[in-house]
Amino acid sequence: MEFARYWHYDGFGGLDLMRAQFVRHRFARHSHETYAIGTVEAGQEEIKFADGVHRVGAGEVVMIEPGVVHTGEPHTADGWAYRVLYPGVELVREVADELGVPGETPSFERRVVADARLSRRVVAAHRAAEPGASLAADTELHALLACILAAYGTRRPQHRAETIGRRRMARVREVLHARMPDPPGLAELAAMAEVTPYALLRSFRRAYGMPPHAYVTQLRVARARELLRRGVPPAEAALAAGFCDQSHLSRHFRRFVGVPPRAYQRAVQ
Repeated sequence: MEFARYWHYDGFGGLDLMRAQFVRHRFARHSHETYAIGTVEAGQEEIKFADGVHRVGAGEVVMIEPGVVHTGEPHTADGWAYRVLYPGVELVREVADELGVPGETPSFERRVVADARLSRRVVAAHRAAEPGASLAADTELHALLACILAAYGTRRPQHRAETIGRRRMARVREVLHARMPDPPGLAELAAMAEVTPYALLRSFRRAYGMPPHAYVTQLRVARARELLRRGVPPAEAALAAGFCDQSHLSRHFRRFVGVPPRAYQRAVQ
């Protein structure tokens, strides 16, 4: 049996959380603007990153940084049950500053760790936040982030060539953000970046983990989430975000978020 509960926690600076059990559901290739920190409670999940595949079992913890493209699907017929929370960059940076962990965007040494103590902390923080904002929940969430950063926080330096390539692709990314409902074609984007279309596809995917058209779909889902949070009806949110209709939005929304648009809207309002 599949279920998913998604909600927003107002305390501790505000963050989203999800508890779910998936048997057949498969997440599309996507990334988050926030961190994603979770633990598997039962079963086994398979997560594909650009540089490899991780199979995450019960008691293991996943730590995914903002912008890291990944998928998620069951590794066995029984699927997997897990808890995940999505702290924003500012929130994680504040805790990192307290600990002296360097970097504008703190990174992790590993994405998946077999750390039973940390797994218990994820569950404890998650359960504390379920009833709503409280001093106990704020304390548990702060303790969780501090524990993760102290044990696995680091900073990855960028090489100069990589930085230059990312700047060029960043210009393309800015255009996609600005013209998200009706983005330019591949040839126009390539001309803006002063590269060939093939080089653009290769470089953009290397920088952001997916080709431009898939990136635009993710942007549209993110825009729809923002509108749904404001109370905009799903049908209107779909058109405003550049989808053909509500069913088009619903199909992509669940592949990226894990729950349908209406369920998401009820959870975050």
